[in-house]
Amino acid sequence: MVKKGIMIVAGSLILSLGINFFLIPDHVLDGGIIGIGMIANYIWGMKVGLTIICFSIPIFTLAWFYFRMYFYNSLHGLLVSSFSIDVLQGLRAYHLPLDPAVSSIIGGALVGGGIGLMLRHHTSTGGTDLLAQMIADWMKVNVGFVILAIDAVIIGAGGLLFSMETLLLSAITILSVGLVTMTFTSSRLLPEHPAS
Repeated sequence: MVKKGIMIVAGSLILSLGINFFLIPDHVLDGGIIGIGMIANYIWGMKVGLTIICFSIPIFTLAWFYFRMYFYNSLHGLLVSSFSIDVLQGLRAYHLPLDPAVSSIIGGALVGGGIGLMLRHHTSTGGTDLLAQMIADWMKVNVGFVILAIDAVIIGAGGLLFSMETLLLSAITILSVGLVTMTFTSSRLLPEHPAS
């Protein structure tokens, strides 16, 4: 239980660093509920973490009725990661002047690493990560692949709202997220039994 708590905090901090330090300064999108939170931030100035919590409520409701274990395992991840994203938003002012494509790769790798670290310990950030976890369990496919598919839909919508450059940079980001997440959640790396 203590180890899982440490992994939730560590994963949340890594993910928040990727979002605030590399992605948001260049107006790049991640996928899933995080991407929806970023879109809301770019258009209306809403807090990313708070938006993630609001949009995660229907998914957590589904998990409560059909995947109760995932509900309990993801609730802490949702709250800690969303809180971390909003608390660390000050990092945006100190981002490195990197090429946006490089920032997209690094930011995506950090987000994927944070998500993958939590998924390896049978927790998640909630949102579409939780939805992907439920779908992957049901369809017996790699959760990273499911996350990649959901993310593609979100950034496609974001590309329509913003620009082709945003779409391309966001595509680079979700590829980076998906590859790193799949590496972390490879079946040979996962523990045999869920952590309690």
